[in-house]
Amino acid sequence: MTSQDIRNKFLNFFEGKKHLIVPSAPMVLKDDPTLMFVNSGMAPFKEYFLGNAEPKQNRIADSQKCLRVSGKHNDLEEVGYDTYHHTLFEMLGNWSFGDYFKREAIAWAWELLTEVYGINKDILYVTVFEGSDDADNLKMDQEAYDLWKTFIPEDRILKGNKKDNFWEMGEQGPCGPCSEIHVDIRCAEEKAKVDGKSLVNMDHPQVVEIWNLVFMQYNRKANGSLESLPNKHIDTGMGFERLCMVLQGVQSNYNTDVFTPIIREVEAITNKDYGKDEKVDVAIRVISDHVRAVAFSIADGQLPSNTGAGYVIRRILRRAVRYGFTFLDKKEPFIYRLVDVLSKKMGTAFPELKAQKQLIENVIKEEEASFLRTLEQGLILLNRIVEETKGNTVSGEKAFELYDTYGFPIDLTALILSEKNLKLDEKGFEKHLQVQKDRSRKASEMSTDDWTILIDDAEQEFIGYDALESNVKITRYRKVSSKKDGDMYQLVFNLTPFYAEGGGQVGDKGYLQDVHGDTIYIVDTKKENNVIIHFTKSLPEHINETFKAVVDAKQRYRTECNHTATHLLHQALREVLGTHVEQKGSAVHSKYLRFDFSHFSKLTIEELRDVENFVNSRIEGKLPLEEKRNVPKDEAIADGAMSLFGEKYGDAVRTIRFGQSIELCGGTHVKNTGDIWHFKITSEGAVAAGIRRIEAITNDAVKDFYFENNRAYFEMRDLLNNSKEPIKALKSLQAENADLKKQIENLLKDKAKNIKGELKSELTEINGVKFLAKKLDLDAGGIKDVCFELGSQFDNLFLLFGAEHNGKAVLSCYISKELVASKDLNAGAIVRELGKYIQGGGGGQPFFATAGGKHPAGIEEALNAGKAYIE
Repeated sequence: MTSQDIRNKFLNFFEGKKHLIVPSAPMVLKDDPTLMFVNSGMAPFKEYFLGNAEPKQNRIADSQKCLRVSGKHNDLEEVGYDTYHHTLFEMLGNWSFGDYFKREAIAWAWELLTEVYGINKDILYVTVFEGSDDADNLKMDQEAYDLWKTFIPEDRILKGNKKDNFWEMGEQGPCGPCSEIHVDIRCAEEKAKVDGKSLVNMDHPQVVEIWNLVFMQYNRKANGSLESLPNKHIDTGMGFERLCMVLQGVQSNYNTDVFTPIIREVEAITNKDYGKDEKVDVAIRVISDHVRAVAFSIADGQLPSNTGAGYVIRRILRRAVRYGFTFLDKKEPFIYRLVDVLSKKMGTAFPELKAQKQLIENVIKEEEASFLRTLEQGLILLNRIVEETKGNTVSGEKAFELYDTYGFPIDLTALILSEKNLKLDEKGFEKHLQVQKDRSRKASEMSTDDWTILIDDAEQEFIGYDALESNVKITRYRKVSSKKDGDMYQLVFNLTPFYAEGGGQVGDKGYLQDVHGDTIYIVDTKKENNVIIHFTKSLPEHINETFKAVVDAKQRYRTECNHTATHLLHQALREVLGTHVEQKGSAVHSKYLRFDFSHFSKLTIEELRDVENFVNSRIEGKLPLEEKRNVPKDEAIADGAMSLFGEKYGDAVRTIRFGQSIELCGGTHVKNTGDIWHFKITSEGAVAAGIRRIEAITNDAVKDFYFENNRAYFEMRDLLNNSKEPIKALKSLQAENADLKKQIENLLKDKAKNIKGELKSELTEINGVKFLAKKLDLDAGGIKDVCFELGSQFDNLFLLFGAEHNGKAVLSCYISKELVASKDLNAGAIVRELGKYIQGGGGGQPFFATAGGKHPAGIEEALNAGKAYIE
């Protein structure tokens, strides 16, 4: 049975049980601050469990892409070393929102596994919650136990503790007991030696959990207590890759047809065989797993970057690169070549892989090349550290600096040091790493109180498309504390004119005013699990009264100008550059807009001008806004509306049209393009391979831009004596400056030659070393030339020179290579130590190094101290 068949059988089975089959949601979450990525099948449905939205149907099934590489669920470091953990995995799931419960969930799970898939009943074990005697004081799940007894002998129904059999999605929120289904695929000989029940939940590679049935019936509050949910729900998750392992009769997820095509391609590219060397096998498993996670993330709109979710994706890819670099001898990009076989294998179930294939390949290739350059530079720095190390142990501080500043992997550092018969101070490294983690954790620490409910079962309505103020009631509020923002309050209204951050557009600001004239300010608006939340620094005094909610109209208007301009810009780019252009991200603020798009090269000046002219012609055309709300998605797409990869759309959507530009969009816009006044591109550059970024301004910001440029122009003319041709005058000055620089360079070279002759006579011999320490009137380049020219004429030379330039101090140290070897001298270490006299620091190679500082008065003291190294 192929993996495609296995997935289809699951979905068809639950479709037959009257479940609505829905596509996988994007992995990158947009409006859930508690999660970066979808890490379980239930994450896209949190709003239904929390009661913040109504599902399309009370029974749903799907195959959801999940990523577990951060936070509570983090499998990254285990991937590759065992055969059943992954970064990205598919979770097959069926859901009941207040419909069926334990009886149906258990019976259908058993039917699917044993009758549809034909798994031998004798190799299955199930677990049920045994209860707890802690503060929750929960009883054993006797109902689930009794239901399982009708399908499976009691000796294979195991009681599990709270860790294994009570599922919680976080510190707060819906939770409940669960039943796990485990499978024992060991050979008969192994089963005869050890009973399978003793290996359940013991991380045995052939006794693994394949399905978890969660009975969602409680809500965990901020104070830790549990309360019963108004409705009981079912949330199940079955590991697709593990299920394939069982049904395809293999002992490893990596031996299923989910991974074997990728592994064969890795073997072909690297000339390494899978299954012969454990280190090579681990590397191939890491790469085969990680390319899936990175490819799916890029397809869902998340590019590698230095922050947030993008940093996680970059970290996954770099882990794959370093395993290829270290164990497969791949010193050039190759992982991008696996995308083709991946898209062929999974593109039918996940068409975004095929549609974004070229972009995924481009981004991965560029990221690989960049990190390989980092590794090359890191090797040079590591060799320098080794040269400077006395003894056989490299300090943890140096290794951490290499890891933290240059991104050089610590395991690669340890491996290279072991090959040089050196040790790594691992405790020292962990100490510095922990300090960094503690600093990061403290910076992001946040505590959230439970909601205080003022109005039960209040539904929220957004009226911000039509109004900027309204009378509102606060339905609930809570306090949120963080080190970054201090104490904040989150308020929910029964209706609101405030637009919540989303689709790249910032959230509205404004204020609340009560009948007594008291005002509090709304500093931000965000959406969390389908609820619009308003942030304030304080609570209203008369919290149960009616308030006047007012949006900052000026900021909203400027933001609308910029958001509308992104639609026109998108249309312009497709018109000027071609229909391959697709939006890959945006940020719409009141002061500027940012637009990321797919394109293969830098835009020329002519192309940028054409794009600007296209947008401004639509502004001058005064195109009216044509808005349609609650349009069936299929109808909107058929009408020509553009949708974005990585966005989650409902069945009913909103379309925004200005002339021929039509997009699915939930943001706010001007009523007429003429309101924008003018559009001006301020920058264009690369974000990643195949991704460009344009930043631009509109309306008042353009007026300020032209005013500032006009002022700068006249200031420049004043400096050029009111020249009628300022550009020509400026070029003349540049040419004159270049000529003067050449003259100065020649004079300095002549000066250095003269000084060299004088310095020869000043060399003194101390303990067999020719020594000179002196302050020179040369720049750093001239001093270096003098050092190396003297070094070519004399052996056993130790030179220490100081100089002062523009109020800054410079120290340069040169040591003959034979002295470096015979007397264990190191110029880099010496200038770092002497740098304290000039209140600075530096470094370099053992035979030549420089230091810079801000205290020129300390130069003489540093020169005097240098003599101590040879006396």
